[in-house]
Amino acid sequence: MGSKPSKIILLMPLVFLLVFFYIPLVSIVKTGLWDGGLTLRYLGAVLSNGYHRHVIIFTVEQAIASTLLTLVLGLPGAYIFAKYDFPGKRTIKAFLTVPFVMPSVMVALGYILLFGKNGFVTELVGRDLGILYSWKAILLAHAFYNFPIVIRMVSSLWQRINPHYEEAAMALGARGWRLFWRITLPMISPAIFASAMLTFVFCFLSFSIPLIIGGYQYATMEVDIFTQVMTLLDFKTGAALALIQITLSAVFMYLYLRSLEAYSKREEQRIFQKPAGFGWRDILSIKGLLMVVYSLIVFLFIVAPLLAVLYDSLRFQGGWSLEWYRRVFSPEYNPMFGASTMVTIRNSLAFGISTVILSTLVALPVAYILHRWNFRGKRLFDVLVMLPLASSPVTLALGYIKVFHSTPLYYTAAIVAIAHTVIAYPFVLRSVSTALRKIRPNLFEAALSLGAREWRAFLKVELPIAMGGVIVGAIFAFAMSIAELGATYMLAKPEYTTMAVAVYRFLGSRQFGSASALSVMLMVLSALSFMVIERMGEEVW
Repeated sequence: MGSKPSKIILLMPLVFLLVFFYIPLVSIVKTGLWDGGLTLRYLGAVLSNGYHRHVIIFTVEQAIASTLLTLVLGLPGAYIFAKYDFPGKRTIKAFLTVPFVMPSVMVALGYILLFGKNGFVTELVGRDLGILYSWKAILLAHAFYNFPIVIRMVSSLWQRINPHYEEAAMALGARGWRLFWRITLPMISPAIFASAMLTFVFCFLSFSIPLIIGGYQYATMEVDIFTQVMTLLDFKTGAALALIQITLSAVFMYLYLRSLEAYSKREEQRIFQKPAGFGWRDILSIKGLLMVVYSLIVFLFIVAPLLAVLYDSLRFQGGWSLEWYRRVFSPEYNPMFGASTMVTIRNSLAFGISTVILSTLVALPVAYILHRWNFRGKRLFDVLVMLPLASSPVTLALGYIKVFHSTPLYYTAAIVAIAHTVIAYPFVLRSVSTALRKIRPNLFEAALSLGAREWRAFLKVELPIAMGGVIVGAIFAFAMSIAELGATYMLAKPEYTTMAVAVYRFLGSRQFGSASALSVMLMVLSALSFMVIERMGEEVW
């Protein structure tokens, strides 16, 4: 297994996860179950309370409904990207992926601008459609957020289906729906289930969207935990709710990882179906018209919120203007969040770069352990190192408050950067692990036969080949960091306010113009990031 120093290096990221994830997690469990002794009083109080019980049930229900809506929106797109080739395909795919890393407050802002009382759609239709501040807005926003997962995962596997299976079925008389139901669907089902489980986890842990466009009646567990801790200062009830949430999300994450195994095995298929060409003449066919209708639906609910934010950022006092951008780049102190807007941009970039460095340093050794070591309990280890993906930023911040409130680390820039690292690291780990799995094992064995030790063979042979996955994971970590809100809002001092927090503050004070200008900047950063990812040809999911 290599030399002793290399083992110490490999174990250092596990110490990081122990200190900055598992110990805070245990502190939440202890707070919810301990009061001079082991007690179920706080859990019982939460489960017997009508409001908390309603919140738990609604959280699960909206996650299920959001997942189903996301599949309905995403599967036709996965089919189009897997089966057809058309001009600008890569750019469009990258742009459609941007919503996944958009700050949730920006998503809420887009839907307010579209469906609010003075929104574009409301004025166009002539009446309020009743979408905003309801469960409908939550479901639509979650579908906006997560349908890129379905498109990327399912289309990636769909285009890897060995065409000989479909050809054999067609030779036996299978056509249309029967061909899809009997042959294609079973082949792509691992991708559908894996993307559905990941979508469910994200919707289950949703915070900002229910908080802003759901309202008190449609609060989720995240909002309830945040309210109990930050507003009511009731840490016991907040910890009990967090304990229930952690337990449920851990189960969902385990199901996701199991489904990911089947997805990864199917994705190893190296026979790619060549997409059919699709030109302007094909639009007039029935299939082309259906694709146009689907594109219009996607435009209304997925692209329109982004364009609404862009449009609003360029309007000032009834005319076209860059005034909102001038204010964003102003060095003037803003008492609303205790810093200038320029400082929030600098903070976001600084936290993003720190997250890239830290999450990569943590993910690489863990990916190596999973890739190269065989040991009892490896599957459980995989679940444990991926568990941060199933923990919410609000719950993580609650754990940090409990553990680090009396230490010099608390209320510093470092603790915010660490929180961002824990949140983003699973995506880096998954990206690197996926890239490593694609490397032929005989290359590593050849390096060993030439006298290289395992760790050296990994650094000199496998890591350079997997560098595309490392870069994609790092870009993803940066995008996740600049979009993060929940943990930053709870842990950062005013001088460490980020762009996402500033957008939330502007939104709360109804300053939509400034919120839109900052959101456009976040949108541009995210779009550029995913255009690079698309060019690299690597997957993170």
